[in-house]
Amino acid sequence: MTIKNRLNRPDKNHPSAEWIAELRRRYTVESSIDQLLSRKLARRAGPGYSPVTLAQLTHGVSSLLHSKIGSDFVISEARWLSGGASKLQMAFTLSWDRPEVGRESTAMVLRMEPAESIVETSRLREFQLIKAMAGVVPVPTVFWCDEGGEFLPYPALICSFATGVTKPSNAASNVSGAGTQLTPELRRILAPQFTSHLAAIHSHDWRKAELSAFDIPNSGTQCAAWGLDWWERVWEEDSDEDIPLLRVAANWLRRNMPELQAPVIVHSDYRLGNFLFTEHDAKITAWLDWELGRIGDRHQDLAWTTSRAFANLDSDGKTVLVCGMLPEAEFLDAYERASGFSVNVKSLQWYKIYNNYSLAILLIGSGYRVASNGKTHQDVLISWLMGLGSMILDQMRVQLEEEA
Repeated sequence: MTIKNRLNRPDKNHPSAEWIAELRRRYTVESSIDQLLSRKLARRAGPGYSPVTLAQLTHGVSSLLHSKIGSDFVISEARWLSGGASKLQMAFTLSWDRPEVGRESTAMVLRMEPAESIVETSRLREFQLIKAMAGVVPVPTVFWCDEGGEFLPYPALICSFATGVTKPSNAASNVSGAGTQLTPELRRILAPQFTSHLAAIHSHDWRKAELSAFDIPNSGTQCAAWGLDWWERVWEEDSDEDIPLLRVAANWLRRNMPELQAPVIVHSDYRLGNFLFTEHDAKITAWLDWELGRIGDRHQDLAWTTSRAFANLDSDGKTVLVCGMLPEAEFLDAYERASGFSVNVKSLQWYKIYNNYSLAILLIGSGYRVASNGKTHQDVLISWLMGLGSMILDQMRVQLEEEA
């Protein structure tokens, strides 16, 4: 890099209003995505993450509830929840007069942003998606949302506490559930639910739901273009190095954008580790982590779910199992039968490359930025996750070579 280029580089830790405006002009994304990314940059020069106490969070929750339901409630049993690499989570019990139910004690969860997250997302979008999925697939009940951080230190939502586990109590796994080994019997029971729930999400008539935080893509390539602009913009905002392979991938993705067949609700992180199930009967009790969800192309979910990053080998040491459950061909066949949708092979492959592209950007670009700036409570974990970026890049390189 020449001295001139170094002098012309924007100061990404102190972004100017002019640079933020330039990024907004250069990349076209959904309006709510533009707002949250712009807000992230506007706040970046501010203080890093400062540890928040349970007392502070309880006070914030109390202020939020006063504005929503008045003063007749009691918050108790506040405690931290572990798990997840991007959000702060506190469990608590609320004694209150629940509409149409009466006085009850409800186990709840507060889900809140840190100062800056490895993946910047909207609590309102997540709130609306979970609410839209009630009665379609198992999800927590969402109660309230503090989208702008008016009452709490950062944007947050409050939902019910869902029972269950993300993996068998005697199973080993890596971060976020990757590498979890399931027994054949557990796979036999979980796999049909896993497949049918994804089909139900994609088949649901989202037009009847309140999804005002989402823009709806047209039937052309707008969906793919919005997604690609989203992650290209994030790379520009967060990265501190040039990786030519990412530019090659972006150019290939831009030239080969698939047309949207039918817009559906896309979970965007549908995999083992993001649902809870009860161990005694292996029944899925809740689907979690809807923060990256969008109205888009079902192939994005199918490509993410079938990623090798979340797969395991069967006992024969050869057969690759989708999320450790069943071979990809069986999974896609079962999905087609359950949903009534067909799988377009070209769209699926495009989204497999797109997903690796976005994941590499999160790990190598955003992960670096938030950890080095001390913006998250999970700086050690995120620094570890950054090391996976080279593996994702290599997977993407192989995919691009196969396409070439």
